[in-house]
Amino acid sequence: MLRQQDVGHRIVVRRIVGIREGRPQFSDALGELVELSETHLTLATAQGQLRVPVAQVHRAKRVPPTRRPTAAAVVALERAADEAWPAPTRGRLGDWLLRSAEGWTGRANSALPIGDPDRPLAAAVDAVERWYAERGQPALINTPLPLAAPVGAELDARGWGARPPTLVQTAPLPRLASAGALDDAAGAPAGGSSAVVELATAPSDEWLAIAAGRKGGLPEAARHVLTAVDQVRFAHVYADGALVAVGRGTVTGQGRWLGLSLIEVLPVARRQGLARRVINELAAWGVSGGVTHAFLQVEQRNEAAVALYQRLGFVTHHTYLTRVAPER
Repeated sequence: MLRQQDVGHRIVVRRIVGIREGRPQFSDALGELVELSETHLTLATAQGQLRVPVAQVHRAKRVPPTRRPTAAAVVALERAADEAWPAPTRGRLGDWLLRSAEGWTGRANSALPIGDPDRPLAAAVDAVERWYAERGQPALINTPLPLAAPVGAELDARGWGARPPTLVQTAPLPRLASAGALDDAAGAPAGGSSAVVELATAPSDEWLAIAAGRKGGLPEAARHVLTAVDQVRFAHVYADGALVAVGRGTVTGQGRWLGLSLIEVLPVARRQGLARRVINELAAWGVSGGVTHAFLQVEQRNEAAVALYQRLGFVTHHTYLTRVAPER
């Protein structure tokens, strides 16, 4: 059977799905193990997330990865993502990063355990807990998988919880930009797809209001997270004088990565292709500066967004879990 050390790895599960003529009927599932408890295991499969009761598992084992990125590639992308979403309060444990932003978003208020913490693993987790306690915040740790699987096992032993899996997805940037150019050359259809996307070096008040509505407020630390990047653009799309869609693009990772975030379309303007237009315009901006790849982070359970990004050519590079310390 599986162990906590298997979390973050590719597995195959044979499960019992029914009984026919007194004999069990089986179905196989292949995917990345993102959670393992005493009662259930959860896989990230090509068809979406699958939660299987342990009582239904007939057999399960780890299988070799398929085109998994190297540890160095995961570290480089996680560093680029951190640069793109910079917390104003920061600390270090060896190579580990400690981040705080008045509780605004999990990414900006969590430890990133990549590299050597310069102390035993148990002592490193103790130090993380103290650092956040000193700031009156719950301790969070983002665990890229399977890179941080040993950290995950230590957190499991301590009773830490986990938020839903997040997919870190990537795509070649010229493809995203050329898709927008092809739309324009073919003549954009009527409706939102003909909207003009305006890029600015700073967000408007209306842009910030949309971000606040999505993220549950906008403390001063949030403005730092959004704007304290050397190369950043804020996309604005207006209809009849009202802002109806936004997005944010950053260039980090020594100029290699365009980070896409806060792609948001108001309900009144959805299903008109505006999210795609925003992404295309930000991609074109990145290409003009010599950037080669794009990345974004999306919760796996956000099926509509995942489907859109898949159509645009994004594939999952790796996943991460935001782990949450138990209340004391």
